[in-house]
Amino acid sequence: MYLIVYDIQDDKLRTKFAKFLERYGVRMQYSVFSVTNSPRILENIKVEITNQFEKSFTQGDSVMVYQVSDDACVAKFGYPVDDDSDLIIR
Repeated sequence: MYLIVYDIQDDKLRTKFAKFLERYGVRMQYSVFSVTNSPRILENIKVEITNQFEKSFTQGDSVMVYQVSDDACVAKFGYPVDDDSDLIIR
């Protein structure tokens, strides 16, 4: 699983970026998406971020992609936005 976390200042660009990520993953928080596709699909996502979005980023914008191992321990508190039935908490 991969987590894509972003902080984009421009509202229009941030909305466009979120809609792009919705094609590949599930929104876990406002600026956090979980992607469970193959490494090849993740490479396609990275290329598209570079080619389509990066040129519009300002100095205050950032996107980070984290690879989370299948045996990762995750503690959650509060009420998640989306159902995460395939996420295992140990």
